Amino acid sequence: MACKVAWDLPVEEHRLYIETIGGGGVDLPGGQWPNLHMKWKPVFTQKCINCRGTDSTEGMPYCVYNCTTEALTSGDVDDLNSAISREMERLRGMGYTISQRPAWEGTREGVYYAEKQL
Repeated sequence: MACKVAWDLPVEEHRLYIETIGGGGVDLPGGQWPNLHMKWKPVFTQKCINCRGTDSTEGMPYCVYNCTTEALTSGDVDDLNSAISREMERLRGMGYTISQRPAWEGTREGVYYAEKQL
């Protein structure tokens, strides 16, 4: 929503979508009761412009600045001292796998996803 509002995008334009991971459908959990599981992953499309925001967002992309769970980070992955490089290293140390989505899915290049198996 931060992206749509900041860039005044029309209703039909989306620069990312949310993928539900769990039971094979939108908002359907996986597993058997009482051990149900579900999680969501924002997937950035090729329409994402990797904005730098404004002074009001401290130069962060609107999605990163407005993410209430602080699940999104941006920066230069080639700079080992950048916030994203430090976060990726921290997550790897916790057993997360860091990967990119394949280009044939229509996703934005340069976006990394951290995932831990349930």
